[in-house]
Amino acid sequence: MSLGTKIKKARINAGLTQEKLARCLDVTTQTIYKIEKDKNVPSFDLVKRLSNVLNVPIESL
Repeated sequence: MSLGTKIKKARINAGLTQEKLARCLDVTTQTIYKIEKDKNVPSFDLVKRLSNVLNVPIESL
């Protein structure tokens, strides 16, 4: 499973829309969309922030 797919699954499990997740991370909705579609690779810092917001271990992403 790709990083983008794992992030999308965790976001849905957390009950967040792409827009709400983007606001929590102070990024654009387009950034979240591109990460989930594996068009952009997030920085390690953003992955850490994603794991915190989505309440999942970083290793699961």
